[in-house]
Amino acid sequence: MARKPGASGVPHIVFHEPRIAGNTGNAIRLAAITGARLHLVEPLGFDLSEPKLKRAGLDYHDLAVMDVHRNFDVLVDLYPTSRVFAFTTRSTTSFTDVAYEPTDLLVFGPEPTGLDEAVLNHPRITAELRIPMLPSLRSLNLTNAASIAVYEAWRQNGFAEAV
Repeated sequence: MARKPGASGVPHIVFHEPRIAGNTGNAIRLAAITGARLHLVEPLGFDLSEPKLKRAGLDYHDLAVMDVHRNFDVLVDLYPTSRVFAFTTRSTTSFTDVAYEPTDLLVFGPEPTGLDEAVLNHPRITAELRIPMLPSLRSLNLTNAASIAVYEAWRQNGFAEAV
């Protein structure tokens, strides 16, 4: 049985305009096993019924809580008091420098480009955060990056409700 999102001390995961069905399927699995709520911001680069999405998510689709939003403003308007963290390689602030709260929104950009300037400059962005990596490399896989951030937030909350 799925936990209520946020109950485990895990923030919300936001994939802004995701393009790869398999990554989103893996994020569905991540949301299910951590109790995070997954938000997808349109446009999506795939159909939600794609086999790759289902295969990557395995049998976790019914255990995850996922919402689809027509744009970023619609999403952030639903959470007016939440902090919004944009994950980007251009930041100098490490993701470990934040004390995460269950109401936080962790925003990750599309696979080939990352978050665009409109999102990074959006007035609701609390801070831009970076996951450290070796120099001269482009970025992590989208779901791997989300996993790193979600598990750090969950760790800070003592892995509440984990077995």
